[in-house]
Amino acid sequence: MNLGLQGKVALVVAASKGLGFAAARQLAREGARVAICSRSSERVEAAVARIKEDVGAGTAVVGFVTDVTDAAQLEQLVAAVVAHFGGLDILITNAGGPPGGSFDSTDIAAWGKAFDLTLMSVAHLVKAALPHLRQSDAASILTVTSISVKQPIAGLLLSNVLRPGVVGLTKALSQELGPQNIRVNSILPGWTATERVGEILDYRANVNQTSTAVEAAKITATIPIGRMGRPEEFGNVVAFLVSPAASYVNGVMLHVDGGSYAGLL
Repeated sequence: MNLGLQGKVALVVAASKGLGFAAARQLAREGARVAICSRSSERVEAAVARIKEDVGAGTAVVGFVTDVTDAAQLEQLVAAVVAHFGGLDILITNAGGPPGGSFDSTDIAAWGKAFDLTLMSVAHLVKAALPHLRQSDAASILTVTSISVKQPIAGLLLSNVLRPGVVGLTKALSQELGPQNIRVNSILPGWTATERVGEILDYRANVNQTSTAVEAAKITATIPIGRMGRPEEFGNVVAFLVSPAASYVNGVMLHVDGGSYAGLL
């Protein structure tokens, strides 16, 4: 199936590793011109090199150093991407999740940092990108959230509280921007084998005085498919959702979780 991504310009935020990287790599495989960012110049350069090694040396992929909690840097990032590629068709907002913990173990300062990381980074990115997306004939915004917006995950208090706000913003934007031919959706990944999940397993093993293997087994027992997802499976779904092939999909919160969420809605 031709997704229609050839030559489209996509900005994937926080994409030097994990789910962001998986999304960026799949978009590059589909022929999109891809920009990624990370706080670390070493990590972003390594990610660009990995994508070129996988897809081809001539792949149109570029990396930038950006702190997504800094509004000014996000504005500069969008401007740099547009200057480099000449426009913007796809924005994928993403950020490493806030630190794990319970209510008692989370200090008040952490709430403000998590708010800037998880919710305000999305608002700032969309604000900066909209003038350019409005000039695209196939504009798409995708927010990466979590299955925790449907079903809170133990030990991830800040994520459980703040990611639903991103979903609320996504739905509101889909209504406001749909008439302007800008689709806005969210993808809700479940347990996927990334470094972030490894950190959560370590946290749970420490709290429960078990091991990461034991904690991983507890999780996979709740997934009907019987395993955690692979990053590339997430990337495949992302590529479809942001592509012209999904031109009538707007305002959707799509679970990619192997069926672990058991609710009807």
